[in-house]
Amino acid sequence: MLIKRFEIEREQLVIHTEGQICASKRELTHSEIFYRVICLYVTQLCKHRSPLLDLLGLTPDSAAGSSSLLALLRPLSENSLEQVVDMVPGASQFLEPARRRALHEFVEGLYDFWRTFDRFMVVHSEPGPTGLDQRPYRVFNDTIESLSHLVRSVYRDLCENITGDHPRVYRQVAAACKVGLIAVPEACPLPSRYHELLNNVPFIRQVWVAPPMIIDPPMNRRTGQFQKATRSPLDGLSIDPNQWLCYPAVVGPLVIFVYFHQKFIGLGCSLANLFELATTDQIRKGPHAVYLFGVPPEAVSDFGELPTIFYEDEGNDLLVAAVPGEDRFGYFGYLKKMILTLHNILMMKRGRMPYHGAMVRISLDDGQVASVLLIGDTATGKSESLEAFRTLGKDCIRDLRIIADDMGSLDIGADGGVLAYGTEIGAFVRLDDLQQGYAFGQLDRAIIMSPQKTNARVVLPVTTLDEVLHGYRLDLLLYANNYEEVDDEHPIIERFENAETALSVFREGAAMAKGTTTSTGLVHSYFANIFGAPQYKELHEPLAEKVFRAAFESGVFVGQLRTRLGIAGYETKGPEAAAEALLTLIAARKA
Repeated sequence: MLIKRFEIEREQLVIHTEGQICASKRELTHSEIFYRVICLYVTQLCKHRSPLLDLLGLTPDSAAGSSSLLALLRPLSENSLEQVVDMVPGASQFLEPARRRALHEFVEGLYDFWRTFDRFMVVHSEPGPTGLDQRPYRVFNDTIESLSHLVRSVYRDLCENITGDHPRVYRQVAAACKVGLIAVPEACPLPSRYHELLNNVPFIRQVWVAPPMIIDPPMNRRTGQFQKATRSPLDGLSIDPNQWLCYPAVVGPLVIFVYFHQKFIGLGCSLANLFELATTDQIRKGPHAVYLFGVPPEAVSDFGELPTIFYEDEGNDLLVAAVPGEDRFGYFGYLKKMILTLHNILMMKRGRMPYHGAMVRISLDDGQVASVLLIGDTATGKSESLEAFRTLGKDCIRDLRIIADDMGSLDIGADGGVLAYGTEIGAFVRLDDLQQGYAFGQLDRAIIMSPQKTNARVVLPVTTLDEVLHGYRLDLLLYANNYEEVDDEHPIIERFENAETALSVFREGAAMAKGTTTSTGLVHSYFANIFGAPQYKELHEPLAEKVFRAAFESGVFVGQLRTRLGIAGYETKGPEAAAEALLTLIAARKA
């Protein structure tokens, strides 16, 4: 076997290899992984005082029990129980019906226990024309697909050799790893102060996922605000590069090197559904920002109670950020939102106004085309209203293209119109607020997080990088109001009369919190965007005034959309009514 190492932490199992995992079933049953998993399962049986212990002849000494079972299971994978009796001392006891059933139950339980782990494989390769990243399909086939076949074969052979019978129903479950990565060291021009720290961390070059991928991270909501630090959180930091990977993310027009600790590998791999992987040429040009997710807590303890921090390294023209490797930060929102915060800061420095919102390009059957941007805080009904729009308008919508699901930037074109850009190719959406059945229709691409908890989420690819970077002229700019009831004086869609009125509403950033963070009740945030805008208010304010005035001067419809997502009982009805009103408004516009 070509396994470099494998590590088990909580419910995660990570296999690091340099090539093919196992060439045969015999090699698999004689591997350290096979033995370790048996040990862990026997320990669990002992902990719960399983009735199987007495029938299998196991004692509280789980190590001794594991070794005796291993000695029995290895030949059982290739021979019937009757044959194994002559090979293994003491095996004859399992010819008794009750003990035979117990042994079969143990194998079934062992197989289920193995599959409870979130299983990841990292295939390490050297760079160059002969590297494994140059033939990823073959590599994944030789590793993950091969291992999956071997695991299922060993499981089925053990069961058949114990029971003497064949199954009549075969379930081809994902028996190997849920995610495979090809990781390669890449040369990139990091500033010298960061080069020594990060140079040996390999870059992810290809990702293989077996959806639906379901993970349950330690945390299911985010709290607080990212803070601007006065010094680099990476100064004096020391990391073990064997425990880290880098996902070079394309974030709008930027490249951000996202380094994550193996402890959070499930969250790190989920980035593949949200951001494009940078090309080798992009990596070699160097990053616009660097983010370390999962640094030793003691390294950033002096940054306060919530050390989720970023720093502007002006001397090296680089933004850097860090979040500690504590369970309380083990939520995808900390990963995604810090990346977008770095994007927003860099966009402001380039003269664009960042926005926190969802944008779509809609084409109707009658030829009407409209670019619609909904700006609002988390869980204000942006994505939900647009998804309801897609469902309600299926008979009259010719095309609906998502430009941005959560974050983007606004600029002013040469003709004075407002141009809108996105950042992500995916969406990180509340499972609770999706149209009924929608998530199940997307299971073949989905990464689902904590489905059994409040604020369950799904990460889905929804658009392309070309659409994100295109820069569409804006037609409708709406604030997503999730907290106000609808009546004669408060219509579902309300148009603002001037830029000053619009700026006042957007600045106030009012929203009813829905449990996606630790905030509750009616909250306010500057332009509904705590991700860089308030930290750089001196940059953001003139950009916002310039963009909103240009919007009114160029004829953009600027107003607010009352989604009522934050009002009890309107979680579905509110976005549906908002979508219907939006569809009517777009259809009534002149072509």
